[in-house]
This record gives sequence, structure tokens and C-alpha cells, in this order.
Amino acid sequence: MTDQIQLIASRIKELREIAAISAESFAKDLNVGIALLLEYESGKIDIPVGFLYKVAQRFNLELSALLRGDQPKLHVYSVVRRGNGLNMDRRKQYTYENLAWNFVHKKVEPFIVTVAPDKENRTPEYNSHPGQEFNYVLEGSLMVIVDGHEIVLEEGDSIYFDSGFQHAMKALNNQHTKFLAIII
Repeated sequence: MTDQIQLIASRIKELREIAAISAESFAKDLNVGIALLLEYESGKIDIPVGFLYKVAQRFNLELSALLRGDQPKLHVYSVVRRGNGLNMDRRKQYTYENLAWNFVHKKVEPFIVTVAPDKENRTPEYNSHPGQEFNYVLEGSLMVIVDGHEIVLEEGDSIYFDSGFQHAMKALNNQHTKFLAIII
């Protein structure tokens, strides 16, 4: 796994230990198995964004603080120039670029997400997290699976859904797909 995952994993474990929360209790709070939590904390496997979001909420942190190790500082506005968002290249299938990483007390988390084509035709990686999500396709074709429903979106199409339900995305037509994701 990448150095970034190792750093995030150690932050999660350190936060839990500083708060004097047992691994068992923390796993229960976040609705994951203890074995999976310990794997996340080891940094040996990928950590889904939905899980990171739950950890950040649990400790009342900005998601970017968990990812970067420092708190956002901007209060009035934040400009992120093209390609200069906080990149989260953690999974083979997805690349996330946080577009508001340095703004304090955000009401939403906006990302540009790029989904790579799956040449091996694997089962998409499912995720769930509290809140709602809005996705708007910028480039390519995207299959969004929400609670077992498969929806195909083309450029310019959008979907809004309850992100507490299991969901996954899959690029179609052997091409990268790029979409704006806003997690509320």
C-alpha cells in the first residue's frame, strides 16, 4: 500500500487510542468488523472514503485533516485551481480530488472522481457513508449501483441518492470516467 494509506491508518489508530476507545467499541461505533478495523489501522489494505468520512465525523474533524494531518485554515473562501485539489490516489479503480480541502467547517465535501476502466471485469467496490451524495458526470459513461439498482449515466447526467445505502461506480466502454461528487 502507499505511504499515504500508511499515514492515514496511523492517524486513525492514534485518534482512537488518544480518545481511549477500544478497537472493539470503535468498530461497533463505525459498523465494521473488528478484523476489518484492525486491517485499516495497519495500513495494509485500502481504506474506503466512506469509512474515512465516518472516522472524521466521529472525531469532529474535517476529512482533509484526517487525510493530510493538519486542519483546514480558510474561513471566507477557498480557490482550488485546476488539478490542485487534494489528491487521494488510494484505490486502483478510483482517484479522488478534494476541491475544498482547505476550507473550515464545510457543509459538503466536493470531489472530482476519476474511475478507471476495469479490464478484468471485477465486482465493483461497494461503499456506504452517512448523508447524501450528488454525482454529475463530466466525461465518459458511468454505471452507478445504489442498493442493487444499476443506473447508467452519460456526460451531463446526474444522480442524487442516500449514501447510507451500499453504492459503487463503474466506468463503461473501456474508458476513464470523470464526475463531480458532492457528499452532503
